[in-house]
Amino acid sequence: MSFLVMLLVIWVEKFSALRQRIQQDGWWLRQLRGLETTQAGDTWQLLRLVLLPMLLLALLLWLLQSVAYGWLALPVHLLVLVYALGRGDVMASLGPFRDAWRRGDREAAYLAMQRDLGLAAEGESSLLGQVQVHLLWQAYQSFFAVIFWYALAGPVFALAYRLLALLEEHAASPALHQQVSMWRHALDWLPVRLLAGAFALVGDFTAVGRVLLHDLLNWQAGAAGLVAVSGQAAADLSDAGNASDGVATLDQLWQLLIRAAMLWYAAWAVWLLLI
Repeated sequence: MSFLVMLLVIWVEKFSALRQRIQQDGWWLRQLRGLETTQAGDTWQLLRLVLLPMLLLALLLWLLQSVAYGWLALPVHLLVLVYALGRGDVMASLGPFRDAWRRGDREAAYLAMQRDLGLAAEGESSLLGQVQVHLLWQAYQSFFAVIFWYALAGPVFALAYRLLALLEEHAASPALHQQVSMWRHALDWLPVRLLAGAFALVGDFTAVGRVLLHDLLNWQAGAAGLVAVSGQAAADLSDAGNASDGVATLDQLWQLLIRAAMLWYAAWAVWLLLI
């Protein structure tokens, strides 16, 4: 059923507007603000906002498991997985930056990067590099990490990953933010390395091995850094000497991500056949 759910998710993503209707975080953010207003402890906020939804979802799936041979759980899987995907369209958000970069208007590109991507470059020379890193990270945390945990542990852990990401983004307490970051780092450790391996297989294997070898088993290495260096190495990005070359590097990275996703789908299908 999990592979069927993934096919339905692709259909929802490409051919309908259900994703925007499902991904409504207002109810969850209101709970977060309410807990912050009452000055609830960091641990209680984590339990209430992440663990409680996980337990309720697990209970619902357990109850549906014995009804109609478990097929009533399929729409629950679909809704949860769509909700757990990242927010927004990463390629669409790059549109204004791409247009400004193609025109050679670096100031407009910088403003678009600040406004649409929430990034602040240290200098003009780092604009394109930061956008490349942003594209790789957003694709990973929006899709690959969620799909990995859904395939490995089901919708409960896919939901947990998204709720932790939301809590890390919106938590006002520095202590809570640090605690959530630690949990998310643990959830990112394995999937980001599997994605780097997929980049190596569908891109420049030697280059990825060279930049990733020392940090492959390093627990302290951050997921954002690993996905950035492995993706840029695998895509074999040439120096963007002109505006069109700079835009082309973003297209190269996007094609790399698509190939990596296809590899993951194929590996998942073979695994399901074998078990």
